[in-house]
Amino acid sequence: MARSRSASPRWTLFLSLTILLCCFIVPGISVKHENFKKCAQSGFCKRNRAYADEVTARGSSWTAPYELDSASIQFQDGQLQGTIIKMTASNEKVRLPLTVSFLESGAARVVVDEEKRVKGEIELRHGSKARKERYNEAGKWVLVGGLELSKSASLNPETETGFTKVLYGPEKKFQAIIRHAPFEVQFQRDGETHVKLNDRGYLNVEHWRAKVNDESSEPKDDQSTWWEETFGGNTDSKPRGPESVGLDISFPGYGHVFGIPEHADSLSLKETRGGSGNHEEPYRMHNSDVFEYELNSPMTLYGSIPFMQAHRKDSTVGVFWLNAAETWVDIVKFKPSVNPLALGVSPKTTTQTHWFSESGQLDVFVFLGPTPEDLSRTYGELTGYTQLPQHFAIAYHQCRWNYVTDDDVKDVDRKFDKYQIPYDVIWLDIEYTDGKKYFTWDPLTFPDPKGMQEQLDDSERKLVIIIDPHIKNEANYPVVEELKSKDLAVKNKDGNIYEGWCWPGSSHWVDCFNPASISWWTGLFKYDKFKGTLPNMFIWNDMNEPSVFNGPETTMPKDNLHYGNWEHRDIHNVNGLTLVNATYNAMLERKKGEIRRPFILTRSFYAGAQRISAMWTGDNQANWDHLAASLPMVLNNGIAGFPFAGADVGGFFGNPSKELLTRWYQTGIFYPFFRAHAHIDTRRREPYLAGEPYMSIITQAIRLRYQLLPAWYTAFHQASVNGTPIVRPQYYVHPSDELGFAIDDQFYLGSTGLLAKPVVTEGATSVDIYIADDEKYYDYFDYTVYQGAGNRHTVPAPLEKVPLLMQGGHIIPRKDRPRRSSGLMKWDPYTLVVVLDKNGQAEGTLYVDDGETFDYQHGAYIHRRFSFSDSSLSSEDIGRKGPKTVDYVKTMADVRVEKVVVVDAPKEWQEKSSVTVIEDGAEAGATAPLEYHVQQGGKAPYAVVKNPNVGIGKVWRIEF
Repeated sequence: MARSRSASPRWTLFLSLTILLCCFIVPGISVKHENFKKCAQSGFCKRNRAYADEVTARGSSWTAPYELDSASIQFQDGQLQGTIIKMTASNEKVRLPLTVSFLESGAARVVVDEEKRVKGEIELRHGSKARKERYNEAGKWVLVGGLELSKSASLNPETETGFTKVLYGPEKKFQAIIRHAPFEVQFQRDGETHVKLNDRGYLNVEHWRAKVNDESSEPKDDQSTWWEETFGGNTDSKPRGPESVGLDISFPGYGHVFGIPEHADSLSLKETRGGSGNHEEPYRMHNSDVFEYELNSPMTLYGSIPFMQAHRKDSTVGVFWLNAAETWVDIVKFKPSVNPLALGVSPKTTTQTHWFSESGQLDVFVFLGPTPEDLSRTYGELTGYTQLPQHFAIAYHQCRWNYVTDDDVKDVDRKFDKYQIPYDVIWLDIEYTDGKKYFTWDPLTFPDPKGMQEQLDDSERKLVIIIDPHIKNEANYPVVEELKSKDLAVKNKDGNIYEGWCWPGSSHWVDCFNPASISWWTGLFKYDKFKGTLPNMFIWNDMNEPSVFNGPETTMPKDNLHYGNWEHRDIHNVNGLTLVNATYNAMLERKKGEIRRPFILTRSFYAGAQRISAMWTGDNQANWDHLAASLPMVLNNGIAGFPFAGADVGGFFGNPSKELLTRWYQTGIFYPFFRAHAHIDTRRREPYLAGEPYMSIITQAIRLRYQLLPAWYTAFHQASVNGTPIVRPQYYVHPSDELGFAIDDQFYLGSTGLLAKPVVTEGATSVDIYIADDEKYYDYFDYTVYQGAGNRHTVPAPLEKVPLLMQGGHIIPRKDRPRRSSGLMKWDPYTLVVVLDKNGQAEGTLYVDDGETFDYQHGAYIHRRFSFSDSSLSSEDIGRKGPKTVDYVKTMADVRVEKVVVVDAPKEWQEKSSVTVIEDGAEAGATAPLEYHVQQGGKAPYAVVKNPNVGIGKVWRIEF
């Protein structure tokens, strides 16, 4: 949510001026670049880029100043330790402890610290202090597992002088070759190098130095930003001086890199040092409230996940840069020259990246794949897999800034029912509060919040309300008084409570790095504390970058101080995660014994946020370009381990045309997080207001989402156990097809074989869908056949049509009975769509649990594999048993399969009128009617089994 012009009388003038300064502009005008730094305006970015340019320019005459002391090397229990010596311009030796850990998962971790930066504190003005050592606690918030050292990793006895080689990974097929002088690490798989660290010599650790008046021993040309830096009228004091870390990471033979969200850019990341269609600026990761962000840009946005995948034919590798400070990444690609005598050999593109962060340790994880799934799983072991949300959370969410009264909410709820449009959640933005004070209700406009939630609960619907980290600084407001008295707020550089400006005007920020703050925050959400809330109320954490209207780059000063006397510069990108973590704990403990899975939406995020929240792409615009951009943004988030992602349907700013709104809904049904949202100044645009034929078309799109909820929930479950994206880009599903690697406007839903390509251009009546394999694909609605590997196929897409294909070889579970909400579908029967491949076979899975509690962790779920071969459809159990398995299966005993549809059914079935159904190993089977449908015009025949009456949680077989 962006800044508003609404404000209380006491501070309207101040806030209005602030808003003008902090980017409040008329919708349709692009972002105000002057409010955000470019690399040349960021001291450490400019220095690291210049350092790289100098190294490159000097070529072979360059002597790298970093050398691993051979005598310091020790290897034990899967971990190598040593000391890198940095020679400064004044011949000072700076000692940099090195730790390379080889993990059981097959990942490797390289950490470079600084020995001279000993533990201690620096005295600041007024007696406050800042930590002297490098920030080393990002992993505390991010890493949850996968750190077990490899018991089988060993030194390679064939190591040559000046090198140390370590064999590790599955069957010791991985090898790290560590060069001592200059320091460099190559990571190999099966004898081939896939990742290189510092092979270009860009390693740069700005070491600790005391501030003195005469610094003649150091270069003079870049000292202007060592000890303080000014931007936009704000001065950032730097008591620790320059302390950035930088490193080049190369992917030899890899032409595509993906990930490092959040940026409004293509899936395959562009080069950043010029060239046609490329960027001049590095990709920036510095979580920021960027008002009306622009597209095709490396500019920072609300969240950061410094996880990058590199892909080439049949091989995926990656790196994770664990650093919570402001970070920039340069990308350059080149093709090496080829020996003219090497006939038939074409050069492969190599991608070279350069990473640099303002402070903290150099901490890099290296993943050698070889598949995208391997990276998703291994990265997920480290940072956690995405949460398995409550079932309602994957259905449709209705939001705007703002529903103005509790009667307004009730009226919207009734009208969705009147027009038979399903939805599960309605949202409240900040106007529900009493004067922008969180944990309160406006007594005039929301006098009966319980009655409002009770009406929603009658239809199994939920309420989500916004709670932000800024706390209004107002007398007699108990929350802010407790924040102050308990000393739980962020401090300024002088050690006093920090005051900034946000929605309420003068505000303070809760410091969720402090364990005491988390405990206090948890108490605020209890039912007896937060009056008027019920169990069907959930939370939206917005503005948690943090957004500060009068702060530098619309955020908090970097020299602010957090718990433990860490500067804000050290922890900025993980700040939003700490708030979500506190809110997640609070939602778990609202009432003793009431354990439901929390639902939280966050705007700011970092690696690890996927464990506890959903995200959305922020304040987009109601235009076709932003609709199109939402697809690569959601896809990149998914491959970076945070797949529960979406974009504001309809666009946050502006008023979409009815065509755009309709197409956006048809796109939004394929976002894992599916929510409509709009700015306070936009016209109301609930689906029932669109008029015909638009309302009916939008309704049918939403109903398609609900029909496929079983497939969606199964995909969410897969993501929660192995990290795979919920919507998957082309390269992820077809890793051998080079023509598809950069495609980012079509995608697959989990492992269902559903291939979607939403319409994102005005006036389009068809789309061209690229098919990578020689399998048959079928139109979801009429079973038109498309086949032909490596070609684009034109699929009709009039306004009422959602372009959706089914890949042969899959069985898709769905529920066909329209209901008002997903909660009312719980006991409905299933339909299985069996989509035969060219060999007449198909397979699929279904995961079901109560969709609400954590009982699934104790076996309260059904997990089935459906298989079709040799004219037989069978169901088998693939779930592990637990103490609650039997009881849960009993509760589901009456949930049946009501229909089986077989697409491209064999012609010989035309003579059949029934099938045999055998359940739970019975010797004799019952029969069910079979209908065979012949189609013309390139449409596949299909057969329908009506009411086979088999239990969804039982073993059964249908013989055709």
